[in-house]
Amino acid sequence: MHEEAQELLKNKKFSALRRLLSDLSPIDVAKLIEEFEVEDLIVLFRLLPKDLAAETFVEMDTDSQEQLINAFNDKELENVVSELYVDDAVDIIEEMPANVVKRILKHTDSETRKNINELLKYPKDSAGSIMNVEYVDLRKDMTVGEAFSRIRKVGVDKETIYTCYVVDKNRFLEGIVTAKDLMISDRNKKLEDIMETNVISVNTLDDEETVAEKISKYDFIAMPVVDKENRLVGIITVDDVIDVIEQETTEDFTKMAAITPSEETYFKTPIWVHAKNRILWLLFLMLSATITGLIIERYEEALKTVTLLAAFLPMLMGTGGNCGAQSSTMIIRGLTLNEINPKDFLKVIFKEFKIAFIIGIILAVVNGIRAIIMNHDAENLPKIIIAEGLTLILTVMLSKILGAVLPIIAKGCKLDPALMASPLITTIVDACSVLIFFSIATSILGVL
Repeated sequence: MHEEAQELLKNKKFSALRRLLSDLSPIDVAKLIEEFEVEDLIVLFRLLPKDLAAETFVEMDTDSQEQLINAFNDKELENVVSELYVDDAVDIIEEMPANVVKRILKHTDSETRKNINELLKYPKDSAGSIMNVEYVDLRKDMTVGEAFSRIRKVGVDKETIYTCYVVDKNRFLEGIVTAKDLMISDRNKKLEDIMETNVISVNTLDDEETVAEKISKYDFIAMPVVDKENRLVGIITVDDVIDVIEQETTEDFTKMAAITPSEETYFKTPIWVHAKNRILWLLFLMLSATITGLIIERYEEALKTVTLLAAFLPMLMGTGGNCGAQSSTMIIRGLTLNEINPKDFLKVIFKEFKIAFIIGIILAVVNGIRAIIMNHDAENLPKIIIAEGLTLILTVMLSKILGAVLPIIAKGCKLDPALMASPLITTIVDACSVLIFFSIATSILGVL
């Protein structure tokens, strides 16, 4: 597709190029034209029909949007901005430099500018900051026929008409009606007779992650947003929630890898920012690992006496870290999906204890067989196998319980459970497994 568009552009076959672009979805057009150099990008964008141009603009990355805005004349900028939904306009404005924001606001009408400024006042990551103020509102004393007339009149500029909201004269939310409800009802029936009055809504100050969870739980296309007085002020649609889920998932992955989250994509983040985001945790984990080194130093004489003990250390530490990572991943995911709550603390410990015991026994037996095969002529091998097996069982149990408990404790303390992920747990378990191993081994072997 890129090669075809490039060939048409090179030969200046603009009519054919316009037809090619018009047959694509906005997101596909955005991905296609972003591959071109700035000069060609501007030409391609100007070939798009007005509606498609606005939808494509929303799907483009921030750098391309800024390049286009700087290249637009006043009329072109006005045409694009006038077609944007308010929440999309706010998203774009939040990413732009002040001089570009000033130019965008200059070319919006007073009502849109008022709505944009209102949304910008809400805290970052709140429901109010991602809501859309463009929705269809109806009155309960309307008939179905009157509702259809209003939808035809105002619906063209609204983000969704599949769910309509019934409010009173003071904008208190009284109920909702869906397009399906309206289409299957008699045209003379009053909305108060068909509307759903048990309305689930969110507050403007609710966290956007809470909104995402509710929409996912109830399978809504849109969620009404109300203020403290239960007045309807906007809606949040499922496409906005998908963006939130993607953002939150990315943050969780980075935190679980001991990286400070970045708002920019991988390639747009400067090298020194990548380094800064990673080095703090790495320094902390490296210095924390000093404890493990001190424990090993303490048992230096035991290592000199029974050198085979040193061969088992990497396996014990690696196994403990892997077991803790398994548990923490499962629990963090469960907490994120609300399948697990802090009140399940004891239940989780009991379950992980039983899982760890089974796994520990199997690992100890298999590793004992491996030790016999590979080190059958070693001195004190039976005692070493017993020490190693007991350590494996205890290490697996400790690591799995820690991997389960730490994220729950973090959640109970209002912290992100993803902070208690593999790197941190591995560091803790490494020190504990080494201490357990040497304590058991020195007792059984009678060495200090």
